[in-house]
Amino acid sequence: MADGAYRENRAFTYADYKAWPLASGERFELIEGIAYAMSATNDRHQAIAAALTALFFNFLKGKPYKVRPAPYDVRLFYEEDESDDTVIQPDLTIVCDKEKRGSEGCRGSPDMIIEILSPSNTAFEMQRKLELYRRAGVREYWIIDSEENNIYAYRLKDGQFVTQSYDIQDTAACAVLPGLEIPLETVFAE
Repeated sequence: MADGAYRENRAFTYADYKAWPLASGERFELIEGIAYAMSATNDRHQAIAAALTALFFNFLKGKPYKVRPAPYDVRLFYEEDESDDTVIQPDLTIVCDKEKRGSEGCRGSPDMIIEILSPSNTAFEMQRKLELYRRAGVREYWIIDSEENNIYAYRLKDGQFVTQSYDIQDTAACAVLPGLEIPLETVFAE
């Protein structure tokens, strides 16, 4: 960001975020008013994201639900006056409620979020997001470990996440989209 506004010692809102003069390819997430720069992803990350996007897109064809790959703004705690202070850009976002799909991105909690771990993602970041997504009411959250070839699926039940893990030889079932089963060997194939 040219003027370094993200370094100011104050909390930011979505209105601030929208006004930042970003250089081409520069991306940020805003979590509880704090701006975090996002680095570019590696080739493996992109291959997994592309495979998943294709699988979700094909499954959702003809249905009112939508899959949106990054960059796609998700305003978890949407406020019409743009005073909300959390805007994230998950690797994939699935939105079932068409009322939540605005021209700028998702307005409120999406039904499903998928994040692919990269060297730039830290365990701390993923834990912070896990709690954030739980509070926001994200129904299903997948963390994909591209080095270990596995998925941790978190499904919201009674306000808490219940976890299930899948390895490369497994088929991952998507609770938010009944009938969608993903053979992980196709996702992790190079």
